[in-house]
Amino acid sequence: MKKILLLASVSTLLIFTGCGYKFGSLNHPQLQSIAVAPVTNETLAYNASAVLRGLLCERFTTDGSMKLESDEAADCILYARVTEVTYQALDYGTAPDGDDSFLANEWRCKVTVEYSVILPGRGKPLIHNRVATGNADFITGPDLETSRRNAMRQALFAATKSIVSNITEGW
Repeated sequence: MKKILLLASVSTLLIFTGCGYKFGSLNHPQLQSIAVAPVTNETLAYNASAVLRGLLCERFTTDGSMKLESDEAADCILYARVTEVTYQALDYGTAPDGDDSFLANEWRCKVTVEYSVILPGRGKPLIHNRVATGNADFITGPDLETSRRNAMRQALFAATKSIVSNITEGW
C-alpha cells in the first residue's frame, strides 16, 4: 500500500513539473507595479469614469499580481476611457392599470471601455488600444435610476475583470 501511494505521489509530481504548469503570477517579470490614470468618460452616463477607476484599483489590489502605485513610482500606467454605456429592453409586461400598453420590465446594460498601457518615458505603448466590454441585466424596480446605476457598476466590474486579466496574463 505504501509503494502504491508513493508511486502515485511521484507520478503526480512528475506530471505537473513536466507539463510546464506555473503556479502564481503570470505577469511579466519586469512589471511589478501599475498606476491607474484618471479615466475619461465619453458618454452621458453619470460618474462612469470614477466608478471604473475605483473598480480597476480594487481589481488590481484583489488580483495581487501587480502592486498599485502612483504615476511617478509605477512601472507602467493604465489609461482607460468609457466609450459606450447603453441600455436595452429585454422583456416587456403589461401596464398595471389594465390598458393595452406594454412597459419594459427587464433591461441589459452594456459598457465598452478602451484601454492602453504605457511605460513611463517610452514613446510606444506596451499594450495598444484594446476594447473590453461588460454586461449586466436588471429588472425595473421601484427606482429605475438606482437600478440603472447599479447595473452600470456591475457591467463595469465585468469589464475590469477582462482588463486586469489581459494586462497581468496577456504575455
